Amino acid sequence: MKKILYICVLSCCFTAAFANAATLIVEGKYQQKNLYIQNGFSSNGVGFCAYEVKVNGQVTTDEVNSSAFEIDFAPFKFKAGDKITIEIGHKDGCIPKVLNPEAIKPRPTFDLISIDINKDAVLTWGTKNELGSLPYVVEQFKWNKWVYVGEVNGEGTPLQHSYNFKVTPNSGENKFRVKQVGYGGIPRYSKEVTYSSLMDKPSFKVDTESKSVGFSNETAFEVYDYYGNVLKKGFGSSVDISSLNKGKYYLCYDNVVTEIEKKR
Repeated sequence: MKKILYICVLSCCFTAAFANAATLIVEGKYQQKNLYIQNGFSSNGVGFCAYEVKVNGQVTTDEVNSSAFEIDFAPFKFKAGDKITIEIGHKDGCIPKVLNPEAIKPRPTFDLISIDINKDAVLTWGTKNELGSLPYVVEQFKWNKWVYVGEVNGEGTPLQHSYNFKVTPNSGENKFRVKQVGYGGIPRYSKEVTYSSLMDKPSFKVDTESKSVGFSNETAFEVYDYYGNVLKKGFGSSVDISSLNKGKYYLCYDNVVTEIEKKR
């Protein structure tokens, strides 16, 4: 009877010790690297802040009773790109710090196998060695810069994958590429592909009331002020400029950059 009572007392003490506790949750994709945790003392100065680590719901055997420790993913036999959720149980009044959060953030690691564009203006590309799902951003070179035209979400695994995206070409020669941007904002680009369009170059005209700009064909457009601020942006056969102040502006359309004047 005394033995049972002793076990119950121990259990109650253990529960009370972590009654004022919280959990730090860190999520990401396995990038073949471990996490390092800075683990300070608890707020009352007794023991360390973190007391338990779980990876995808399983308690790890990592030694957390130190000022810094490593979360070793090797025992879990993850494959590159696998989703992982880390739960760090810690005492109230203190929070452990992840020293290298980028270790589980997707990075643009793809290797380009092929990229091409067909007669129907469908851009296709094949890749391998993705470590985490990131969008492929499709860009078109026009108006003296690379312009965003759309995106396709990457599969995020090392296997070979194929993607496609229907683009809208300008008249004449077009250049396209894809890129991924991961943790830290560092992009990874594909090579460029070109596409020649036989469509007529659109013309434009500002109406006599200076309320709109009309195009002879539908086209993507942007209107800038002299400071480089985008005031109007879209796709169509006209753009409403009635809300703009009197003055001069830059008009970008098709593959042209020109100047227009709003006279009233």
